[in-house]
Amino acid sequence: MICASRTTLPLALSTALLPFAFLLAGCAGDAPEHSGGDTPSAPEATPTEPLGNSSIAGVVRFDGEVPELRPLNMHADPACAAKHTEPVYPEILAVDDQAGLANVLVYVADNVPQGPYPPAEPPVIDQQGCRYTPRVAGIMVGQELKVLNSDELLHNVHSLSEVNRPFNRAMPAAIKQATFSFTDEEPAFRIKCDVHPWMSSYVGVFSHPYFAVSGPDGSFEIPGLPAGTYTIEAWHERLGTMRSGVTLLDGLAATLDLTFTLPE
Repeated sequence: MICASRTTLPLALSTALLPFAFLLAGCAGDAPEHSGGDTPSAPEATPTEPLGNSSIAGVVRFDGEVPELRPLNMHADPACAAKHTEPVYPEILAVDDQAGLANVLVYVADNVPQGPYPPAEPPVIDQQGCRYTPRVAGIMVGQELKVLNSDELLHNVHSLSEVNRPFNRAMPAAIKQATFSFTDEEPAFRIKCDVHPWMSSYVGVFSHPYFAVSGPDGSFEIPGLPAGTYTIEAWHERLGTMRSGVTLLDGLAATLDLTFTLPE
């Protein structure tokens, strides 16, 4: 059984967008010395199992006429234009022929089950074809964000974060990789390239792993949740934020379909 309610909030345009493990080891065959008291406990192992066995899966759709978008003009940098033989369209509103809406960040917004959480796979953003790929990503506090430069061109990675300390790092052709991390939760913010102003990506920072980004067909899945009632938020860079309630039963998957529309 799924209990869900949907309320679309007013449009919120994006304006920009382990703990350390110490290994204590003695010499082989020797017991470590300590100055009395209880025997030191072994370090807590990193969890490998999710906290629950329920999940949320669904599809994000767009209801309405998709505006006609003009191709990106990359001719300001001929090296970028030369990487494409066909027009390249902006990803501001990526809708497939079944109305599936891509690049929506979906996440648990309240009643978040408390960790320790198993490690999530950190995102990789590639600068390829003078575009950031993927367009939208989620990351956990303290994880490493890897940014690649597959173009062999000059780019720069400029974050417009407001909670976390912003960064602005040049990536010439010789620099193939840079890494960044974030210390605090923050709603999705823009990362841009000042060299090529059409290049944008958006990153949301969470203290938990319960988030996903909708794929090209609008589908998403958030696994590993305990049974319970949650508020889910879905964020799109131009269509704003939608909230929905969902109740999960133990060991079962709940289906949650979300629909965005253009503001009136």
